[in-house]
Amino acid sequence: MKNKFKIVVAFFVFSFTMNEAEAQSMIVDSVQTESIDLLIPPLSIMIDSAIANNGMLNYRKLEVDAKESNLKGKRQYWTRNFGIQADTRYGTFNNFSSISGDNSSVNLASNTQQMNYNVGLYLKIPVFDIINRRSDIKQAKTEIEQAKNLAKSQEEELREVVIRYYEDLKLKQNLLGLRASNLGNAKVNMEMVEKEFRNGLIPVYEYVRISDMTSRISAEYEAAKSDLLISKKLLENITGMDIY
Repeated sequence: MKNKFKIVVAFFVFSFTMNEAEAQSMIVDSVQTESIDLLIPPLSIMIDSAIANNGMLNYRKLEVDAKESNLKGKRQYWTRNFGIQADTRYGTFNNFSSISGDNSSVNLASNTQQMNYNVGLYLKIPVFDIINRRSDIKQAKTEIEQAKNLAKSQEEELREVVIRYYEDLKLKQNLLGLRASNLGNAKVNMEMVEKEFRNGLIPVYEYVRISDMTSRISAEYEAAKSDLLISKKLLENITGMDIY
């Protein structure tokens, strides 16, 4: 009898160990199936990509270039008052001359065909341009500084948004991992409860309670999964990078 009892106890312990190992295997498989592991690039890369692909920030930078070109034009504006003028004329020219003597005078007339060239430099000094040149250049410089500050502010704001979205995505991924682990445990527990319920080992109310708890955990997992995917899309949209 003692030997039989030892054999029964050993079999029970072996069966319990096998059931526990199977349960742990089911939990691991369930977690691997339900969790989502994203390969999120480093934050610095995400920020650089967002800066390079942001349309509004690129617009601000082009605005700075336009303001600098405007300043260059205002500095060179005075050159329009300085230049070279050339003139060419060809035709028949009438020449008249008079020769006077002591008692008489003689008038001579002649026609010649010739081409005349005239080349000269000119410099205009408008008083209005002189008075307003310094003011115009100062205004152009101020506009450049305004455009640069606006672009810098836009870039800083973009950095902050990327950082928030980046950290939010990592948080959502961690939360989903926890929800997936809870869901895996709940599914294993539910399978064991179903077996016990079919064998008449637990009452109906206990089965209903465990079933309802499993459903809530599953709903929490789906909500966490949806939040993760939304956070992923927002970060992809603002950085222009795909996250897998």
